[in-house]
Amino acid sequence: MTITFNDLKKAIKNNEIDTVLVCVSDMQGRLNGKRVTGKAFIDYVHKETHMCDYLYTVDMDMFTVPGYKSSSWETGYGDMTVIPDLKSIKIATWLEKTAIVICDCLDHHGKKPLVHSTRQILKDVIAKANKMGFDPMIGSELEFFLFDQTYDEIHNNNYKNLKESSWYIQDYMIFQTTKEEDVMRELRNSLLKSGIYVECSKGEAAPGQEEINVVFTDALNMADNHILIKNAAKEIAYKKNKAVTFMAKYKENVGGSSCHVHNSLFDKKTKKNIFYNSKDKFGMSDIFKSYVAGQIKFLSDISIFLAPNINSYKRFQEGSFAPTKSVWGIDNRTAGFRLAGHGSSIRIECRVPGADVNPYLAFAALVGAGLYGIKNKLKLEEPYSGNIYEKKVREVPKTLNAAIQLAKKSKLLPEIFHSDVLEHYIHAAEWEQKDYDISVNDWQLRKYFERG
Repeated sequence: MTITFNDLKKAIKNNEIDTVLVCVSDMQGRLNGKRVTGKAFIDYVHKETHMCDYLYTVDMDMFTVPGYKSSSWETGYGDMTVIPDLKSIKIATWLEKTAIVICDCLDHHGKKPLVHSTRQILKDVIAKANKMGFDPMIGSELEFFLFDQTYDEIHNNNYKNLKESSWYIQDYMIFQTTKEEDVMRELRNSLLKSGIYVECSKGEAAPGQEEINVVFTDALNMADNHILIKNAAKEIAYKKNKAVTFMAKYKENVGGSSCHVHNSLFDKKTKKNIFYNSKDKFGMSDIFKSYVAGQIKFLSDISIFLAPNINSYKRFQEGSFAPTKSVWGIDNRTAGFRLAGHGSSIRIECRVPGADVNPYLAFAALVGAGLYGIKNKLKLEEPYSGNIYEKKVREVPKTLNAAIQLAKKSKLLPEIFHSDVLEHYIHAAEWEQKDYDISVNDWQLRKYFERG
């Protein structure tokens, strides 16, 4: 459950909690941090702690990537100050006697926020929205694959001969998902008890594929919840001698795993959705139309934030329910942006991000693009209908390298992000591309080993 600091102190003194996970989100959207004793947390760690600032310069393998201005061997890889956000404390009910808190990152002296830390990037965009009188509200839907093997088994088998938890497509299938309830029931109920409002889980459009849906909330809380959901799914699967993956596309002949981002703006004063207009033929307010127009205009520019990895771009295939076109449609799942809901629940769903996305960066990019549209009163084109895969319209970038080049040339991105943030994350994307370019993969071995 979500608890106050005073509640946590009582739980620690009563020996109900003995460990506090003090965590930050890294560049990949994973939980990094420390396991702190309950006593130390209530005595002093709740005020601040420290972590090496290289956490925002390493790649997924924790390799110290050269070329970052913020931290390097030349700067000595010093500490950053980490401040627990006491409003984010939750009991991690799937772990024994454990609480978790998400933190903000400041410079070594604890004076200035780290502008390139992922939570701060989202907080800065939210602050812009607040100045305009808006509260960004987000709901992210996560998909993943469940395997009847342990992580160790999969690794030792070189990630071959994977055994999904089903051998047939299980989209909405109750009987098949009953077989998976040992993992999914604990995931749903543990998250719910921990203060994350889970609505449901369901089978998805491939063998062994799951989806978990949570009720929307404010953007920062949703991003915090998002990374906890992913970590909880991995930890619960691990306890059951199973494994999950949030790869955007783990296998070439099955659908990818998405992270559909439902977003809207609420009025800060009235706390009501300002996207609805009962007199409009689509039920859309002028603010909503400009917001969506901004996201469509920016989509190619922000792709490195929505699809950050080489593998991310493998999802974008026709007929896969992953989008290939940067247009919008009314309840149309072949569009990059889908108008969803009605009345006070009306919202736009961005279908571009995969399950590998960093939610802080994706939410910041989408909200920032929407705010640009509102500020500049952009006009929204008419919606597309039918099979949009077949239409010759704006394409979603097909490779990370293409997305990098678009970001580097973009005149729009500086409207959303601080120059240091852009430099930092373009460098991260370039390193990902370079790391892949020098690799030799299974496809190359199969094709060229004997016949080349």
